[in-house]
Amino acid sequence: MPWQRPDDRKPDQLRPIKFERNFTKYAAGSVLAHCGNTRVLCTVSVNDDVPRFLKGSGKGWLTAEYRMLPGATHTRKSREFMKLSGRTQEIQRLIGRSLRAAVDLESIGERTLTVDADVIQADGGTRTTSITGAYVALEDAIAHLLSKGDLTTSPIRHQIAAISVGLLEGDPFLDLNYPEDFAADIDFNVVMNEKLEYIETQGTAEAGSFTRAQLNAMLDYAEKGIGELMQLQKDALT
Repeated sequence: MPWQRPDDRKPDQLRPIKFERNFTKYAAGSVLAHCGNTRVLCTVSVNDDVPRFLKGSGKGWLTAEYRMLPGATHTRKSREFMKLSGRTQEIQRLIGRSLRAAVDLESIGERTLTVDADVIQADGGTRTTSITGAYVALEDAIAHLLSKGDLTTSPIRHQIAAISVGLLEGDPFLDLNYPEDFAADIDFNVVMNEKLEYIETQGTAEAGSFTRAQLNAMLDYAEKGIGELMQLQKDALT
């Protein structure tokens, strides 16, 4: 029996997306990213220093931290302090890699851009929403540095967005919410730039296997969704 989406979306339809810019006062860039019922607060902070391995190189760095707040899910999730779960470490590394692909780090000087993605409410797609929202916050942070005269030209090389796709009952679906993510036989996260070139794909068969044709169908949906997300990012930034 074909999968019936809980929210009656078409298979290739995104959830409602919104970016609330300047959501906090002190970060160089801040965005509350909405993806359906998922909410992620994305902030970008600037520090005039770099990790030890970059000192004296003239090159900057971008890193990321990701956390799920205790009340973000149906049952309270304990805070992670000194020991981060493997999932948290994997997601924040993905966010960092994805956003580093957006920036020419040599042109920002010896500065560190820190992306914080804090999930306020989780309904699937938290890592992809973090990346897509953080890109908007990054644009605002760079604009802040330009306005102060700390930078003379923008170091942003590429627009970045991410989306989830999956197979349910053998059919591809775009932008999985939690019930779909939980039920999916195949689950992929895809990160791309504005040229629809791949930054990263993460995918696995939760049950069984998948064909090359099914993979192509999922990636077609991902390209479509990311194209739409990038237009929404542009609209938010104008």
